[in-house]
Amino acid sequence: GGMFCAGADLDWMREAVELSEADNREDAMHLARMLKRLWDIPALTVALVEGGAYGGGAGLAAACDLAVAMQDAKFAFSEARLGLIPATIAPYVVAAIGPRAARGLFATARVFDAAEAHRIGLVSEVVADAAALDAVAARIGREILLCAPGAVAESKRLVDAVYGEDFDDVMDDTSRRIAKARVGEEGQEGVRAFLSRAKPSWAVE
Repeated sequence: GGMFCAGADLDWMREAVELSEADNREDAMHLARMLKRLWDIPALTVALVEGGAYGGGAGLAAACDLAVAMQDAKFAFSEARLGLIPATIAPYVVAAIGPRAARGLFATARVFDAAEAHRIGLVSEVVADAAALDAVAARIGREILLCAPGAVAESKRLVDAVYGEDFDDVMDDTSRRIAKARVGEEGQEGVRAFLSRAKPSWAVE
């Protein structure tokens, strides 16, 4: 509808002003749980951003595996202008753009465009218009349908397991993971299909 997410609902904000700290904490946990569930989805997740992605909306984009934005999309972590902080979305935003960019954008609450969002890693790709956005969505859909669903899920878990770790410390774990994949049902079928120039059962073209 032309707007990815404008941020918090105004009626909710009016009600939240009267909530106790304990009630606010429980309310915030709903958003935190939702973002974690989004992050943990085993399938590839993609945010298609048009219009604005403000506050929690920018956090939603960060929590997805890929984010594609139209070139006129706008982003902001606007909480500081309200005397608040982008706490529940912070783990996903910092993972996407790094601590330095996050500090600057959190502290200034400034609006930035899709080109900057791409430069800092918040979005993966920038497109010209809605038709191009639909085309990218279709392309990603075709790409993911060629991949084994179990391997996709394991690949996402692999990133979480190795990110920030010393290379020496993860060698045993990564060797174990690839060995398990090689003898697994998908690995066996996929390699055999490749060698015989056949199509594995999961591949949809």
